[in-house]
Amino acid sequence: MPLPNLKLVSHHLCPYVQRARIVLAEKHIPHDLEYIDLSRKPDWFTELSPLGKVPLLISDGRALFESAPIAEYLDEVTPGSLHPEDAFERARNRAWIEFASSTLDVMAGFYNARDEDTFRSRTGELRRRLRILDGSIQAAPYFDGDRFGLVDAAFGPLFRYFDVIETFADLGFFEGTPAVTRWRRALAQRPSVRDAVTADYPQRLLRFFAERQSVLSRLLADAADGTNRAGGGLTG
Repeated sequence: MPLPNLKLVSHHLCPYVQRARIVLAEKHIPHDLEYIDLSRKPDWFTELSPLGKVPLLISDGRALFESAPIAEYLDEVTPGSLHPEDAFERARNRAWIEFASSTLDVMAGFYNARDEDTFRSRTGELRRRLRILDGSIQAAPYFDGDRFGLVDAAFGPLFRYFDVIETFADLGFFEGTPAVTRWRRALAQRPSVRDAVTADYPQRLLRFFAERQSVLSRLLADAADGTNRAGGGLTG
């Protein structure tokens, strides 16, 4: 059965779009990719996306929104599966995908926090969640062992935030999380995860952080000042 004609509507920084791109790459699915400016959404996009968010997948002219159903759909219309065969393990993976989504919400609160108390609270919550996650990983190198799955596709974009944050601030997020640390490194080396963003993603994300007028923005500015005084440049 032929695959539908697919177009993924994207934004350069959206972690949820990255999930869809990882699944597309893992399953070698032909598709078109279109980036939009979310501050100036095209009329056609707002007509197709009820929540006005990316990712949006257009399949033979029909639109799907929200990353979890998009990833499930892409998995189901192609041979093989990125879900475990066991029904309980599939449900467990879906639960951890939801955990990844809620942790992305905490991450947004972290990088947008404008006062020290909120920043410390969000930092602590991220550390707590990473410790919980560390105790739930059953094997290596991926969440379910040797087999890469949809839950890995959900966490790869989350870990990418920390990759960039660690270039200018050491907040000890991964202290006491050896299993998560190994998993994170394995995902960073996976081509589908690595290539789910454009080459200038770190610079784009640093600019995004700098514009937040948040505590993290100030940490970034302080790091840039220190680097510049030393004769270097933080963002290249």
